[in-house]
Amino acid sequence: MPTPYAAGRHFLQIPGPTNVPDRVLRAMDYPTIDHRGPQFAEIGTKCLAGMKTIFKTDSHVVIYPASGTGAWESALVNTLHEGDLVLMVETGHFASLWHKMASRLGLETEFLATDWRRGVDPQQVEDRLRADKEDKIKAVCIVHNETSTGSASRVNEVRLAMNKAGHDALLLADTISSLGSIDFRHDEWGVDVTVAGSQKGLMLPPGLSFNAVSEKALAVASKGGMRRSYWDWEEQIAANKDGAFPFTPATNLLYGLAEAIDMLHEEGLNNVFKRHDRHAAATRKAVQAWGLEVLCQEPKDYSSALTAVLLPDGHNADAFRAGVLQNFNMSLGNGLAKLAGKVFRIGHLGDFNDLMLLGTLSGVEMGLSLANIPHQKGGVDAAMNMLKGD
Repeated sequence: MPTPYAAGRHFLQIPGPTNVPDRVLRAMDYPTIDHRGPQFAEIGTKCLAGMKTIFKTDSHVVIYPASGTGAWESALVNTLHEGDLVLMVETGHFASLWHKMASRLGLETEFLATDWRRGVDPQQVEDRLRADKEDKIKAVCIVHNETSTGSASRVNEVRLAMNKAGHDALLLADTISSLGSIDFRHDEWGVDVTVAGSQKGLMLPPGLSFNAVSEKALAVASKGGMRRSYWDWEEQIAANKDGAFPFTPATNLLYGLAEAIDMLHEEGLNNVFKRHDRHAAATRKAVQAWGLEVLCQEPKDYSSALTAVLLPDGHNADAFRAGVLQNFNMSLGNGLAKLAGKVFRIGHLGDFNDLMLLGTLSGVEMGLSLANIPHQKGGVDAAMNMLKGD
């Protein structure tokens, strides 16, 4: 039976896919053109050059018509051989999925455990690399912003830790839920492969994914890696020189990407990051006023893209989310894996402003009351006062 009409716009407040702005939708609403012709070459060139500015790199960016999972696989198969040892950190569900993929591809993995309530500990990485006297570890894989927990990792500090250890491992970073929302600097921070997707801070529908690739990673890939075809960087980069791709590209998504890049630069990347920081801080003020608990326990690791909220024992977060959806036409993120039913996640990333945040927090506060979840009133007021500067 079809869902009955609900007046007004749906509040999509999951941490991705995010709301697609009208400008991006309009940009995508054009006829598909010849992807071998000169008009497309201009669009391809603009997107490739523009994504370098978002990653903050002077090296190569590769674009795939795929989900972020595809970009994960590309990063691994281009730089590693079956049997290579990879150091990974269990910061949450998505770090666990990347670990699962690495194992399926035939890599040996070492998974540093955490309690899913903080980011990567750079000292733990440094200690493990110092102990690797035979340089068996070929790569360190970390998630910049763990979408399942609302914990961010300090990628620059991880690179410094690797340098202190004097280890030559590659650094691979997942920025699927942080790129375009949280400051990230591929070149300056010494990242070798950065993975990203289109459906979060870049404000597009799902369907594009990216690798930003250092010269060191390219050199490693040119000497080997795993057997690959579709994911091969070399063929991509050769075609990209002319604004083309070695396969049929997602033409209309690239129209949208070009527009999204323009929008990010019109606002200014630093202003984008400040906006996300501000909305995250206001959300945490609301959670604190409600008397609930932010899942992330390390303030230095708080995410600016989403906030995961832990409900009191005896209260099911999925039942709460269902009530919010039914009564207020708003979607909140669910708890994943071992957090299922324990947390809900508030996405505050992408095309998002103060009034959208206050509407979101109002829906949460009303939902808490309807679900009879113990809390204090005033979370929305606390967020509002912070946004006003009171």
